[in-house]
Amino acid sequence: MREEKAAVIRKKKKIGKNIVKENILIYLMMLPTLLLIFVFSYIPMYGLVISFQDYAPGAGFFGDGVKWVGLKWFRRFIEGHYFSRLIKNTLVLSGLNLMFGVTAPILFALLIDQIRHIRYKKFVQTVSYMPYFISTVVVAGMVISFLTNDGILTNLFSFFGLPRKDYHIDSAAFPWIYTATNVWKGFGFGSILYCSVISSIDPGLYEAAKLDGANRAQQVWHVTLPGMRSVIAINLIMAMGAVLSSNSELILLLYTPATYNVADVIGTYTYRLGILEGQYSYTTAAGLFTSLIGFMLTFLANKISNKLTGYGLW
Repeated sequence: MREEKAAVIRKKKKIGKNIVKENILIYLMMLPTLLLIFVFSYIPMYGLVISFQDYAPGAGFFGDGVKWVGLKWFRRFIEGHYFSRLIKNTLVLSGLNLMFGVTAPILFALLIDQIRHIRYKKFVQTVSYMPYFISTVVVAGMVISFLTNDGILTNLFSFFGLPRKDYHIDSAAFPWIYTATNVWKGFGFGSILYCSVISSIDPGLYEAAKLDGANRAQQVWHVTLPGMRSVIAINLIMAMGAVLSSNSELILLLYTPATYNVADVIGTYTYRLGILEGQYSYTTAAGLFTSLIGFMLTFLANKISNKLTGYGLW
């Protein structure tokens, strides 16, 4: 028995070595990306220790002068006056973005697939990608200028009977402004993956559906969407993990003190207190708290997806 086990182990090692030799060029292509991930994603995690310290800028992370405070900053964040507002705003804005930001690329890809004129199809796709490559700063500036008292969109709203006002400082309008801007900027680029998946679906399935009398809508429902199921499931898992990590950069550029009550999220709060006020330990604890919740949501979403659809990240 021992000899058989040893033989199996040797065989597995030999197979592993052969796999490495056969794919050495692929591994070398992966190396720069892996190095970037290690340098910019894993090495900075060393600094998470300051969330358990009373850290002073310029001091070391370890040594005699370090003051360890345990979970002090986590408790202060959770028990803080703004915690409930931050969680509520983050969930509302991320929920709206999850609802429309995930479905818009899927619907757009399905609509693009129905276009039979090739040149028009390519033109529409190219135009839809362009907003993604515009700087977020420029997009935010455009949105603010369009929604001022005499902006283009404000004039359009006024034409349809809505009141004329500065919509970008209106608390009730901000969640929808943020969501619409996010969706407009990313839906075209996000549809690329879905379009590629649709193009890889076996045309024979559509032919079989036609022979069974299925119209276009039925073909989409019974052939196209099932073919996209794995990619949709994975994107939903990733989106669930980012529920507490809303687009803070865009919010910082769009919000004003008048909209703090609906626009201030965990990311903007930690930016103000961490970067502007220097409360590094406190904001690091808040960021670590957000990351842990995001990991748990990703884990749960992956479990649910594996059970319901058979697809997941692992």
